Amino acid sequence: MVYGLDFIRRFEAFCPLWLAEEGDPVGLHIGSLDREIKKIMMTLDVRPEVVKEAIEKQVDLIIAKHPPIFRPIQRLVPDTPQNAMYLDLVKHDISVYAAHTNMDIIEGGLNDWFCEVLGVEVDNYLSKTHEVPMKKLVVYVPIEQAEQMRQRLGQSGAGNIGNYHHASYSLKGEGRFTPNEQANPTIGQINQAEVVEEERIEVIYPQTLETKVLAAMYQVHPYEEPAFDILQLDNPPKTYGLGRIGNLEKPLTLEDFITHVKETFDLADVRLIESDDSKKMVQRVAICGGSGEKFYPDAIRQKADVYLTGDVYYHTAHDIQATGLTVIDPGHHIEKLCVPKFAEQMNTWKQEENWEVEIIASETNTNPFQTR
Repeated sequence: MVYGLDFIRRFEAFCPLWLAEEGDPVGLHIGSLDREIKKIMMTLDVRPEVVKEAIEKQVDLIIAKHPPIFRPIQRLVPDTPQNAMYLDLVKHDISVYAAHTNMDIIEGGLNDWFCEVLGVEVDNYLSKTHEVPMKKLVVYVPIEQAEQMRQRLGQSGAGNIGNYHHASYSLKGEGRFTPNEQANPTIGQINQAEVVEEERIEVIYPQTLETKVLAAMYQVHPYEEPAFDILQLDNPPKTYGLGRIGNLEKPLTLEDFITHVKETFDLADVRLIESDDSKKMVQRVAICGGSGEKFYPDAIRQKADVYLTGDVYYHTAHDIQATGLTVIDPGHHIEKLCVPKFAEQMNTWKQEENWEVEIIASETNTNPFQTR
């Protein structure tokens, strides 16, 4: 089994809450994480039929892409299917945690997965959302605790560099100190000079994670007074953004690319906003999962041949059409790709952490739209 707080700590190291758009209700929605978790289910939506599946499968924790409580609840009485669903979750002690726009923004997250399955080589995000200064923690720890310190700092989100995580640098040396009468030393005696083999560990982290990184360091460090430095780096700040843009290996006709999209996401049809140049070739592709219509100017600015996004509004479609940009609207439900992908990611963490927990992907289809 795994403790809920430990699992979410690892989850948030990969998909931090601070990356979510302002006002996005991410995080824990229902229940508690302060308990052991035996079974976790990944889902796109939290709907009554999904909750029924979770109850039948004896799930303890649901991880969802879409927050189940997006707007405030006025009453918690079972007078609507949605309210009854909340009560069922509480009754069966099922906790619900949501990662929404932070799942879209993270590197190696949903928008990157879209590009991966479509064969788009990403070279930029679509619209910048965050610019975060980078800092470095340098901490000195006895050699016996060094590996535990590196692992714990990595779990807190420190040491993420591009496509790599748990990155650190170590150097071995000698630490010297003399405890005074007020000290309660882990190693050594009062008023006696002590020499200890120590390891200097360096990790970088975005400034937004400083509280969490320091908490991890204090939690593991055996000393009463840990020795550490925090350095402000002159490296360029880390930037994050919604959506992705990149190129196909070879250009396709628009019709062939539409067929490719439909086959990739198992769609019967798509909505198309098309310019007069219907025979143009497609190579540079912009994509933003969910409802990304407001980012179409970014797709134009970055010279996209086509932009994939869902839920395009009627009047916005007119505005887009006037610009000459081609837009393919495959619907919102293609975000279901996060279910198997995140279940796979969580099973990787399970192996790395030696957790005794079952991780499953929801099998419930939550797409409200059908085509005939």
